[in-house]
Amino acid sequence: MSRLLVVDDDIQMQSALEAALLRKGFNVETASNGFEAVRKLEDFDFAAVLTDLRMPGMNGLELLQQVRESKPGLPVVLLSAYGTVPDAVEAMKSGADDFLVKPFSNDALQEVLDRLNRNGGHRAPLQQASSEIITNDPEMQMLLKRAAHVARTKATILVQAESGTGKELLARWIHRNSAQASGPFVAVNCAALPENLLESELFGYEKGAFTGANTLKPGKFELAQNGSILLDEIGEMVPLLQAKLLRVLQEHELDRVGGKHPIPLHVRVIATTNKDLRKLINRGQFREDLYFRLNVVPMRIPPLRERKADIPALVRHFTAKYAAGLDTHDVDSESIDIMTRYSWPGNVRELENVVQRSFALRGRLKLSPMDLYEQNVDSAETAGLQAGHSVSDMERKLIRTTLEQTNGNRTHAAKLLGISLRTLRNKLREYRLAEVTL
Repeated sequence: MSRLLVVDDDIQMQSALEAALLRKGFNVETASNGFEAVRKLEDFDFAAVLTDLRMPGMNGLELLQQVRESKPGLPVVLLSAYGTVPDAVEAMKSGADDFLVKPFSNDALQEVLDRLNRNGGHRAPLQQASSEIITNDPEMQMLLKRAAHVARTKATILVQAESGTGKELLARWIHRNSAQASGPFVAVNCAALPENLLESELFGYEKGAFTGANTLKPGKFELAQNGSILLDEIGEMVPLLQAKLLRVLQEHELDRVGGKHPIPLHVRVIATTNKDLRKLINRGQFREDLYFRLNVVPMRIPPLRERKADIPALVRHFTAKYAAGLDTHDVDSESIDIMTRYSWPGNVRELENVVQRSFALRGRLKLSPMDLYEQNVDSAETAGLQAGHSVSDMERKLIRTTLEQTNGNRTHAAKLLGISLRTLRNKLREYRLAEVTL
């Protein structure tokens, strides 16, 4: 799915455009000025930028020039309430991909998005959110049956699963199959926003609520009205906001920062986490009462290593995605076998990364055991690589990590390491790792 950056110093216009794009199924980041936009461009990958033309500090044309220097292929659409011909001509001459005059209709916005897709050339098309879930695994199929039943209710859902398993994908699937499907789906990463901004992002604020609050800004909950809100990484939410969220769930209403009257809410809440919330409760880091409010319907997505039957179908899906425009869509049976035997600590996200890398480097899906060995090195060892470690130290760590990833299977580990079983046995004796067995 595509992430779009909306830049506008008019908070009401910014919020309205954000809401419209969310309803179309895009991920949206916002910025209130050009300098904030530049910082977000460094932190995220975007499919397009929609920016106001006239802003204090750094205007839209200046931001456009920054984008052209740092990300030459990134589409930029300029927005202006001053829709004069000279403005439009200057914008297009400066390299803007399109121009919208405010106020604009939903149809006009859609036409611009369609033109970006048609004129994209080598760029990937703007992708609206997909809620497709690919599975042949009986446990996953049972989970989807349960999710389909729960989707028809208004119950709050808590999804606990490892990173990379598809928690947001499941949340979008539930929304699509719910009575709120025609409403917006708003995703909020509770770990990505600073503590001092998360409250106003979630609940919004009134004009004059604090220094810099020059206009009213609705929060994510209001943007999700009559739809669904995903609270991703809920375990990272600070205790103060946990208490406020608890009230929202109990009373079905919210108070904007600086607000005088509560606002009724009609929003389905789905929370996700890769942490054990029970452990956080025991440590005093998560409220038990909030846990029970969120955990009305608990769901667990099994990690990829527990649903190996899904690997061939997922590989074919990602092959079709990344082979577009290339010479071959073939799925090599030996590569499938190698991938099926791998433990996938990064789950489906890691599998997609491996397929994409193979097409980027070779133009086809063709893997060797060493490719996944290198994947292990990237994910498991890079963080521990420090100057001063000897080659033997690192080799010992790599062998131990590979054995752990293969559950002690020496034959499989030797293949991943690219050495013979005999050499592995000698290394185990040399590094006193003989206790790591099947």
